Amino acid sequence: MSEAELLAALPVLAFQAVLAFARLGAAVMLLPGLGEEEVPATIRLGLGLALVLVLLPGLAPGLPAAPDSVGESLRLILLEVLVGLWLGGLARLAMMAMAVAGQMIALLLGLAQAMVPDPTLGGLGTAPGRLLSLAAVVVVLSTGLYAIPLRALAESYALLPPGDPFPAGAGAEAFAQAAGDSLALSLRLAAPFVVAAIIINVALGLLARIAPQVQVYFVAIPGQVLLGLALLGAVMPALLGAFGEAARAAFLSLPGLR
Repeated sequence: MSEAELLAALPVLAFQAVLAFARLGAAVMLLPGLGEEEVPATIRLGLGLALVLVLLPGLAPGLPAAPDSVGESLRLILLEVLVGLWLGGLARLAMMAMAVAGQMIALLLGLAQAMVPDPTLGGLGTAPGRLLSLAAVVVVLSTGLYAIPLRALAESYALLPPGDPFPAGAGAEAFAQAAGDSLALSLRLAAPFVVAAIIINVALGLLARIAPQVQVYFVAIPGQVLLGLALLGAVMPALLGAFGEAARAAFLSLPGLR
C-alpha cells in the first residue's frame, strides 16, 4: 500500500478502531478476572486497547466504514457500547454468585455485622462475602476461565454485527435467565450452611427446653460462629470446585459460543 493509499485509509481505520474499542473496552470493564474493581481503570482500558490491536485486523472487513453524519456515527458507537456492556454483564452475573453466597453464609454464621468494603456488590459487605468474591477471582484467573468470555466477545461479531439493531427482547431475556442462574448457584453454594444453621438452631431450642437456666444466647453466638467457620474451612475446596464448574458452564453458554 502506497503512502497516499495509507493516508486515505486512515480515517476509515480510525473509525473502525473506535467502533471496536467501544464494544471491547465496555466489555473488559465488566469481564470476570480482568474487569474487577481492584484492577485500576487505566489498566482495564489498556487491556481493551490491546484487544483492539489484536482483533482489529480480523474484524476490519466486517466493520462498517465511517458514516457521513455525526448522528449515525454516535448511534453505531452507542450500540457497540451497549453490546459490550451486555456481554460483560452476562459473564459478571456468574461471578456475583459467590459474593451473594458469601452474604448468605455470613448471615447464617452470625457475622452479618462485620462489614467491610465490597466493590463487587457496592458499598459495604460482609467478610465472608468479600472472601468468596476474591476466591472466585482466583479460581477464574488460575484456571484460565477468563479466556472463555474473551472468546465469546470475539465471536460476538458474527452473532451481532456492528450496526445491526440490538435485540432488546432477547437480550433482556438472556440477562434475566443469567440472573436467575446466578441466584440459584449462590443458593446451592450456601446450602451446607443452611442445613448447619437449622441443626444448630434446633439443638439450641432443645437445650433451652431441657435446661432453661442456661443462657442460650451467650452460648449460641460464639458456638455458631466457631462451628460455621470450621464448616467453611471444611467445605471450601468443594465449594470452589463447584463454582469453577458452574462458571465454566455459564461462560460457555454466552452468546457467540452457543
